Amino acid sequence: MSSDTPPYQEPDYFDTNVIVIGAGSGGLIASLIAAAVKAKVTLIEKHKMGGDCLNTGCVPSKALIKTARFLTDVKCSEKYGVKTASAEFEFSDVMERVQRVIEKIEPHDSVERFTDLGVDCISGEARIVSPWSVEVNGQTITARNIILAAGARPFVPPIEGLDKVKWYNSDNLWELREQPRRMVVLGGGPIGSEMAQAFNRLGSEVSLVEMAPRIMIREDEEISAMVQDKFITENMNVMCGTRAVSCKVVNGEQILVCDRNGEEIEIPFDGLLVAIGRRPNVEGYGLEELGVKLRKNNTVETDDFLRTNYDNIFAVGDIAGPYQFTHTAAHQAWFATVNSLFGQFKKFKADYSVIPWATFTDPEVARVGLNESEAKEKNIPYEVTTYGIDDLDRAIADSEDHGVVKVLTVPGKDKILGVTIVGAHAGDLIAEYVLAMKHNLGLKKILGTIHIYPTMTEANKMAAGNWQRAHAPQKILGLLERYHRWRRGKRPPTRATAETETR
Repeated sequence: MSSDTPPYQEPDYFDTNVIVIGAGSGGLIASLIAAAVKAKVTLIEKHKMGGDCLNTGCVPSKALIKTARFLTDVKCSEKYGVKTASAEFEFSDVMERVQRVIEKIEPHDSVERFTDLGVDCISGEARIVSPWSVEVNGQTITARNIILAAGARPFVPPIEGLDKVKWYNSDNLWELREQPRRMVVLGGGPIGSEMAQAFNRLGSEVSLVEMAPRIMIREDEEISAMVQDKFITENMNVMCGTRAVSCKVVNGEQILVCDRNGEEIEIPFDGLLVAIGRRPNVEGYGLEELGVKLRKNNTVETDDFLRTNYDNIFAVGDIAGPYQFTHTAAHQAWFATVNSLFGQFKKFKADYSVIPWATFTDPEVARVGLNESEAKEKNIPYEVTTYGIDDLDRAIADSEDHGVVKVLTVPGKDKILGVTIVGAHAGDLIAEYVLAMKHNLGLKKILGTIHIYPTMTEANKMAAGNWQRAHAPQKILGLLERYHRWRRGKRPPTRATAETETR
């Protein structure tokens, strides 16, 4: 441990090899890896196994998005050659289906499953009392190493009067059984954008309020514009450059007061969803007393090996950053677990060079590596190759002919720096580029790979083909043109031809 940490007495004997605090994605994978290599591991979770992703995040949101998409397809049946189609639904039934989806996936993350795999699962609130000791349910457990995987919670902004209105976040949204007729979504990031479109498609009158000049600010401008334009065509009220100031209740009506360029705007609502980010869970279980260092953004400070300022305490997932993705937490968990168990022999640096993500709006937006905005900001030279998915046969057949594949490469080379895909199944299509970047395969390799016809994955090959055409060797092609022209001219007959003509 570092020299500026308080002195503690290391135990002579440890009850377990690893204590993992938090049973979200990072904690579950860390526990699974430790148990797989026959280490003794104790997993402590104070709420629900599976963490936010299963219970309040990825799983329920995607279930709701699926229902909303189905209703939209019914509404737009004419584009499939169906003159009329209709669907009747109760909002409460939709939300109950969401719970059934969660219940069906729960066994994957259950205490029973992880116990069978060799993990000692404890339900209770952990408190770290020394670098090697954790108290839970009145008992103290010692461990050679501790892995922090406590996740994050929705950020609640300091909006005046928020406590006087009916508001939700990504945690308690799933308790809704009565659909808000008018819904305001505060925040145009991934969560806000996904939920705004889903509730809009379910029939709520949705106003999306975003303080930035556009939604999905981390994406390139034309990319977020594609999604925003779709929202507008679906009659969503998108209000960018708008700051929430306060909430009030007038004659029983709830109102959000906003400021847009100095103008006061009042938006009446029946439900308010606050989706403007998440805060890491770093308080209340001993980190402060222990002196575990935090960064300015309140995440736990870790080194390249995911160690805190205590060599035997590691941190993964949302509390560590730099990404708040389920799959990144799982990715970090491998490094933290292996380094905690075998670091005395060899340490592995966490690799963030190829981190993909997707926003599951319609159209979907998926990205890996650099986008154009980041390349400009970091002064990284690049070339852009695009392929419009409106040209793709399968997309046309599915009436999903919209979107783009946008690839950044090293100038003059096919080495991929980053890819953004907008369109149907973008989150699936990006996987080929993730694989290519991870294993240093260029666009030529993608172009030389057989893709099934007709599939959406052909969009990746088409983009690679566009790059190849733009980088075709013009001098060689000129010589080939002259060669083929010569081949079309009159030539002396071959021996076989001459013998035939004399017979």
